[in-house]
Amino acid sequence: MREILGRRRRLLSRRNDERDDGRPDLISAALTFATEWRWPVLPGVAPDPQGRARCACPDPECAAPGAHPFDPGLLAATTDARMVRWWWTNRPGAPIVLATGGNAPCAVSLPALAAARALGALDRRGMRLGPVVASPTRWAILVKPYSMEQLGELLYAKDFVPGSLRFHGEGGYLALPPSETGQGAIRWERAPLPGSASPWVPDVEAVVDAVVDALTRTGVSAPEL
Repeated sequence: MREILGRRRRLLSRRNDERDDGRPDLISAALTFATEWRWPVLPGVAPDPQGRARCACPDPECAAPGAHPFDPGLLAATTDARMVRWWWTNRPGAPIVLATGGNAPCAVSLPALAAARALGALDRRGMRLGPVVASPTRWAILVKPYSMEQLGELLYAKDFVPGSLRFHGEGGYLALPPSETGQGAIRWERAPLPGSASPWVPDVEAVVDAVVDALTRTGVSAPEL
């Protein structure tokens, strides 16, 4: 049943992320995040048009090309419809960046291959997950907001935590679908179900416990990426 539900969510995400001409409707998605779900967003810096694997920001060695804020900075993230509409009217191809933490979801991310195997293991155990954001290299599981103190205590209690896990908490950010970045398209691996005011997300403790256990039990080696 969960597998069927997951397929339905992926099909819905493809339909909702495309306009009639097949192009991603970024302004519509940004307005949904900001005004319906109350997630603060802002436009990310675009990939370099001369080479999509490079970033248009001044850093020639940018580790997240096209998938991070630059101008405006992260503190400008907002849920104001007028500001969101103005940004994407003037920058229609800009990636959508979520400012994580506060009243917005946080995220736990890991390399794509390890994430796919971990999610499969969690599905077989019947664990409930919320939306999962996927890029070609990493997947991010959205979780409820957490403090750095809460995360520190959680990780300290673990005997082992894969070094490839990354945590997008207060003061962090995450590119959302249907953005295009230097690393490729951002999509929903598990799309939010339509019709709700704001998607349900699990606690960070449940996700970290389950992911670490799944990676350990399946013998998946999650390399540093």
